[in-house]
Amino acid sequence: MSEHEHLHEEDHCGCGCGHDHEHEHSHEGHEHHHHDHDDECGCGHEHHHDHGDSCGCGHDHHDHDHHEHEAHEHHAAGPEKQVFILENLGCANCAAKMERRINELDDVADATITFSTKQLRITGKRLDSLLPQIQEICASIESEVKVVPKDPAPKAAAKAENRKDEKAEQKKTLTMIAAGAVLFVIGEVMEHMGVNGYAPAIVNVIAYLILGLEIVITAVKNLTHGQVFDENFLMSIATLGAFAVGDFSEAVGVMLFYRIGEFFEDVAVERSRTQIMDAVDLRPETVNLVSGNDIRVIPAEETEVGDVLLVRPGDRIPLDGTILEGDSRLDTSAITGEPVPVTVKKGDEIVSGCVNVSGQLKIRVDKPLSESMVTRILDSVENAAASKPKIDRFITRFARVYTPFVVILALATAIIPSLVSGNWYYWVHTALTFLVISCPCALVLSVPLAFFSGIGAGSKKGILFKGGISLEQLHNVKAVVMDKTGTITEGNFVVQEVVSAGSLSSDELLALAAGCEQISTHPIATSIVTAAQEKGLSLVKPAKLEEIAGHGISAETGKGTLLVGNRKLMDQFHIDLSAYQKKSFGSEVLIALNGKFEGHIVISDTIKTEAKSAIAALKKLGITTAMLTGDTQESADAVAAETGIDEVHAKLLPQDKLTELQKIRAQHTSVMFVGDGINDAPVLAGADVGAAMGSGADAAIEAADVVFMNSNMDAIPQAIRIANATSAISWQNVVFALAIKAIVMILGLTGHASMWFAVFADTGVAMLCILNSVRILYKK
Repeated sequence: MSEHEHLHEEDHCGCGCGHDHEHEHSHEGHEHHHHDHDDECGCGHEHHHDHGDSCGCGHDHHDHDHHEHEAHEHHAAGPEKQVFILENLGCANCAAKMERRINELDDVADATITFSTKQLRITGKRLDSLLPQIQEICASIESEVKVVPKDPAPKAAAKAENRKDEKAEQKKTLTMIAAGAVLFVIGEVMEHMGVNGYAPAIVNVIAYLILGLEIVITAVKNLTHGQVFDENFLMSIATLGAFAVGDFSEAVGVMLFYRIGEFFEDVAVERSRTQIMDAVDLRPETVNLVSGNDIRVIPAEETEVGDVLLVRPGDRIPLDGTILEGDSRLDTSAITGEPVPVTVKKGDEIVSGCVNVSGQLKIRVDKPLSESMVTRILDSVENAAASKPKIDRFITRFARVYTPFVVILALATAIIPSLVSGNWYYWVHTALTFLVISCPCALVLSVPLAFFSGIGAGSKKGILFKGGISLEQLHNVKAVVMDKTGTITEGNFVVQEVVSAGSLSSDELLALAAGCEQISTHPIATSIVTAAQEKGLSLVKPAKLEEIAGHGISAETGKGTLLVGNRKLMDQFHIDLSAYQKKSFGSEVLIALNGKFEGHIVISDTIKTEAKSAIAALKKLGITTAMLTGDTQESADAVAAETGIDEVHAKLLPQDKLTELQKIRAQHTSVMFVGDGINDAPVLAGADVGAAMGSGADAAIEAADVVFMNSNMDAIPQAIRIANATSAISWQNVVFALAIKAIVMILGLTGHASMWFAVFADTGVAMLCILNSVRILYKK
């Protein structure tokens, strides 16, 4: 970091380099302050910076109105927060009921159950003492659910045990389904062959006991806890009702297809959950610890800061650290979404989750597993999954009304037409069909899984969404407003042009200026020295050098008296500038030798290579683009012209930026602001969606709704496309589920749909919605 970035507003650095310096300085990885007025720091640069607001509490704030779940809390006196895993949770609708009941507990401030991750995130007081009550609530709704604290570190043995238990449970279910199916077929064959007596009925009863006894017992248990509109109860009443009206084979057939549908639904949910978590959970289970001349394999959670780890070619970097030995190339796509390998060497800091492509490395651990990048990404995704969008909350509320409505409709269908027509068999049978349709699982499951898939798809591309709300808001965005430096441009300073106006060549001018600038660490001075070194020019330190505050440098060199600085410096020494013509935008360093103007050097920020294509992609999506900057109008217009940005608002103070953003928001209804996530707090807070360009710094991750890990502008249209796909798929699921249920109801009323159709309207639709949701992961 340069010395200029350490100064307060009132400090005078007195370097005297004299560059007319009209940029918003943004150096990746440094949390420097921006001023939005011309500081007379004495260095000769005219600075335009932006100041973010600070409350002094040490937190980066980003409190949008739509973030109900993100209240700012100081850790000292705030309520407890804990995460629990709900083992054996198998029903999305049951999860919604559990969440509602847990939120009713006195000491609970907020509780969220995420079916996709089986996590209960709870905020409140005395949470440990509440655990028995929480367990009782969950078991009363779904008897096999166990509430256990989340294990912060992955354990290979535990994962293997869980997989073993799941396979055993699946095998048991398949065996029961197969046995029931065989008996069902035997019963059907006996009926069609005209076998008289009790034999077909006995076969069907045995088949029903194998397939449905567990369902009926669970329904009775749940009834004792007040769970009337429970899926098990509805299926039990529907199938036992079929037995009561003499449809033995239909009762068994419906239970058989219900169990088959539930089995495939469970497998599909688990597979999709595993696919998404495998994409984002990059935490290592074990690491290779270097101990003297030996290598020991130890659990990753036991690693301590300062330990030395061996990373072989093909291995994933296990923890954040620094390379002590070796050089290699890293595939960073899992973290940044960037496919091009990055070259690393001794002394480089590297983050966990990247894959070591070629050479063997020894790294020193800088952060434990709990603080490393892989854990931060996983936490971000899990937090995001717990942040429920409006459509999810709406569907959960809708399900609470929908199921009782259909059950009441079923009762009315069974009784009223039967009293009029006397055809009890037909109308009771139709009512039983309605009961099967009334299960809301397909609805309640499909929406959160679609959003979880969207969050997972973003993570694979190095885009971290902070919640379902962010995805939902992003879909509604009509304008993208961007900061210039570090977002549209690289945030670096590069010599763009050396213009000779006299007898000296451009290389001679550059060498003379670089010789004087060697003593300065200012970004502009550094860029001049770097440009000279890249050309292999010989740099000679001047015999004598005087810094003139706010103007530049006067130096005695082998060629004579050299002036390097701004226009003020030239005017002070009465240099004739008639040969000086400013053509390019950016900072300009003027050079005079022995009282004669010899030329100038143009230094400016570099526009990102992908900026133009990213802006074009946004326009294809029908989105207006705008740029807010504290830079000069000339520089801002030049960047906009090259990239194709629609609107330019330059020379803005922080409060001006917020005013301009509000004007754009009033015009376009919903806006996204993309900045560095640290210095643009007022504007980020004023936008519907705030996004941070950065390499995943802690402050940036905390500040924004969306974090672009690779600092690449292409991520902006990518994020919007993912949001659009997520929204479309979630609504497809809702419309499809409701449409099928409505069609089957109408067909049932007209006598064209049996309970078999109704089973498809429940479990079949749920399975199709799950498969539809996972499509987002594979969209290009």
